[in-house]
This record gives sequence, C-alpha cells and structure tokens, in this order.
Amino acid sequence: MSMSPTEKLQLDVQGHTAVVTINNPAANTWDAESLSGLKTLIAALNADKNIYALVITGSGEKFFSAGADLKMFASGDKAVAQDIGLKFGQAFEALADFRGVSIAAINGFAMGGGLECALACDIRIAEEQAQLALPEAKVGLLPCAGGTQRLTALVGAGWAKRMILCGERVSAETAHRIGLVEELVPQGESLQAALNMASAVAQQSPVAVSFCKALIHEARDAVMPKGLILERERFVQLFDTVDQKEGVNAFLEKRQPEWKNA
Repeated sequence: MSMSPTEKLQLDVQGHTAVVTINNPAANTWDAESLSGLKTLIAALNADKNIYALVITGSGEKFFSAGADLKMFASGDKAVAQDIGLKFGQAFEALADFRGVSIAAINGFAMGGGLECALACDIRIAEEQAQLALPEAKVGLLPCAGGTQRLTALVGAGWAKRMILCGERVSAETAHRIGLVEELVPQGESLQAALNMASAVAQQSPVAVSFCKALIHEARDAVMPKGLILERERFVQLFDTVDQKEGVNAFLEKRQPEWKNA
C-alpha cells in the first residue's frame, strides 16, 4: 500500500483494515488538497485486494471534522464554489462507493462537511461526547456533499429538517436514538470499536461483502444521484446571493449575520 497523497490524511494499514485519520489542525477541516487526496486514496484502496475495510477518524480529541474551511468561500467567488463543491462531491461519493466496508469513528465534533464524510460511510460509531450538525444555512450555505440526501435517508425528513432547516445540533446520544449513528461508545473508544467491527468484516468473503453492499445500495442509487448533483448546483447558485457572502464573513469575523433575504 502506497503512502497517503497528502499529509492532511494519515494512512495506517492494520491487517486487512486501512485507517485514515483526518489531520488538518486545529479542527480537521476539509480543503481542496485533502478532498482530492481522499478521492485518490480511496482509488488506491479499491485497487488493493488486501484491504477489506476502511476506518476514518479525526486526529486529536476534540474534532472528527468541523467541515469545510470557510476561508475558501469568503470572497464569494462562484468559480471557487463550483470547484470545491465538485471536489467535495467526488471525494465523498468515492468514499460511499468504496468496495469494502467503511466505518466512521466519530471521536468529537462532526460538523457540516465533517458529518457529510461520516454520512458517506457505511457505519458510524460515535463517542458519547460527540456532537453532530449540518449548520451550513447559518452561514448562508447548504450541505453540498450529500448531506440533504444521506441524512434524510438515514433519519427521515423530520429530523433532517430539524438539523438542516433549523440548524439543530444533536448529541451523540440523540444521534444514536434517531439512527444517525449505529453505535455509541465512551470517550476515546470509537477507533477501537471501529477496528473491532472491521476485524469482523475480515471474517467474511470480501467478494460477497462487496456484492451485498452493491445490492443494499441499489434502491439508493435509483434516486440519490440526481439529488447529489442538484445539491452542488444549488450550492453554487447561493454565490449569486448577498446572504452567502454575509453569512460566511460574519462567521469568520465572529459576529451575527445581518440577513437580507437576497
């Protein structure tokens, strides 16, 4: 197995499991380099027949990932938005389509694109102190990497609307109760729990597992691709609005936004 294409993603192969650690301090945010790196890394893992499972987690004790680095969007440049939106989509769609089993070990805050990364995985394990949210509308943006589609598929329209339209942040306990995460563990134990699950995957035929995963995704694939494309289109359209620039810059300047509804 070759090394990670970027220092912002650390790769550690343990038996048949690839452990990918998001490593972009202080909040493990995603940017063009790490998103392109994830797409490249997933392709390499898919080509390695020795890899049956993938575990993704965040470096440090506070953040799984806080999502996109909002400095990228401060200028309101539509070309930048289109490029980054596409990179988010390609990276997380590659993760969702990983041929083996992908497990998110959510060791802290999973916000925006950070939660979308976890949503793209097959299984999510969260530590009890973790908090999860899709707060993009609070800064004049929207989830453009599968958030509106995958969250709704997991928890239903009601909770998806609470989290996306109302900006509600949920605790790990609530996330477990509503089906957003499949397992809840004490602080510091998500990685080991994910590795234990990955070792169980290795007891099964990797070919059979990949076929089963494709079949499970069959119903999703009948409707979701259109929604994923539309997410990115609407994300870019927001960059024609006053509220997009106001929301992002208000966040960066640590002040309340003054919405114009325009």
